[in-house]
Amino acid sequence: MDLTSIALNQALDYLGTFSPALYDEAQRIRHTLDAPPRIVVVGRLKSGKSTLVNALIGAPVAETAALEATNVVTVFQYGAPDRAEAVLLNGERLPITIQRGEVAALPAPVEEISFIHRWMPTASIKDFSLIDTPGLATLTVENEQRTRRILIDGYEQTKAMSVDADAAVFLFDATPRMDEVKFIKDLGFTSLNTLGVLSRADSFGEGALGERDPLDHARQHADTLAAQLSGSVLTVIPVAGLLAETSHTGVITENDARVMASLAEATEFDLIDIIASGGEAVRSGADGGGAGAGGAVGDGAGWTQQQEICRRVVGLIGEYGLFRARNVARRGASELNEWATTKSGVPELRQLLITRFGKFATTHRAGRIVKEIESLAFSRQHPKDQILNLVSTMRTDPRLITVFLLLDLKAVQDTNPNTQLIQELTRLIAGDTFQEKLGLPVTASMWDVVNTAQQKLQWAHMESLSSLTPAEDAALVTIQRAYNDLIRMAQGQ
Repeated sequence: MDLTSIALNQALDYLGTFSPALYDEAQRIRHTLDAPPRIVVVGRLKSGKSTLVNALIGAPVAETAALEATNVVTVFQYGAPDRAEAVLLNGERLPITIQRGEVAALPAPVEEISFIHRWMPTASIKDFSLIDTPGLATLTVENEQRTRRILIDGYEQTKAMSVDADAAVFLFDATPRMDEVKFIKDLGFTSLNTLGVLSRADSFGEGALGERDPLDHARQHADTLAAQLSGSVLTVIPVAGLLAETSHTGVITENDARVMASLAEATEFDLIDIIASGGEAVRSGADGGGAGAGGAVGDGAGWTQQQEICRRVVGLIGEYGLFRARNVARRGASELNEWATTKSGVPELRQLLITRFGKFATTHRAGRIVKEIESLAFSRQHPKDQILNLVSTMRTDPRLITVFLLLDLKAVQDTNPNTQLIQELTRLIAGDTFQEKLGLPVTASMWDVVNTAQQKLQWAHMESLSSLTPAEDAALVTIQRAYNDLIRMAQGQ
């Protein structure tokens, strides 16, 4: 257990001693603390959200698509047995019967459902739960309202009918729109726990047939977007959704590899003709003996068969896979699947979700727990002074300094997004070493660390004498505590 979790558990233990009612509240909150972080996947309609969710879960598409729930927020969580419940707006939970290979009907009208809770015994979602959303778009107002109700508005309503997300994966195709960026900010996230995904990377730019590899082009564009959106997202990762879904859900077979390898000698123009041609083109190909190199295109029957092969391959791994992986397919399904996995971008995304991004998601959740403890003070049935004293003690706990820095970052972002404090707060939160937290080179000595921290401490003190917003005043208090902690720890090295 990490130091933050230990500190929060101790605070919850103490909270539970105040009264039997607060003991129950502490146990409920502790359940949230112990659960894996919840990551919401958001984006416009047809942005590839469900395809990415399928890839991250790694289960066969038939299993994740077993519910007719495209217009409902769905939470995918690790658990056995495989089951699902519909959580209604009134807090009631209704079981959903799931049978392999069949699409289960929802037990209530969509308008009455808050969200679907799905448990799956899939190891790939042990480290985090996923929240799939209907989509954001002016043409789907109802879908957007459902998403907002559960992820934003619902937090202020009953806990039984809301979903508390700890981080967001934000999908967009080329450049995110202002309403999409605003929605992410409305979720209450910072750039540290918001990850951008440039979807459909395998068709970016000129696409699979362009002179430039679309994945390379997408990578460069993603880096540009990451710089432009640095105040909104941690980074931007290009992902080829179809390659990801196919390679991570066990769809590719040895037969697929064999039939794909049979097209290895065909030119790209042959493949385009095969995919696009109808009956007239088939007869033309048969009469003319075919245009393919090495006999890739032949008589009408052969042409028709190759059409079916090409269309299946495109359905599995897209045009990019058809044009770029035919020679890879000669080495079998395992090599083909490995190629698709590597090209998809999902391994990089998953690694980030589990490590650095996951750490910020956990910190966000810890901050939400602190705010929830504090909110209990304003209920008439609970001892206000005792709870507020507990929160005050938590503020001075060095183990929770990053949590309060993140809370301050969120508050400052809302009131003055252009203040220098945002850069200072972000660096203190994101840095793993003394040097990183202070913006120093990795080779900086402990003397440099102490000297720089003292300078920044003096700067923060001078800033606190200026006329600032309440959020900035509170942030400067926490920043000064953080610099004092750094000085103390560095001097002890």
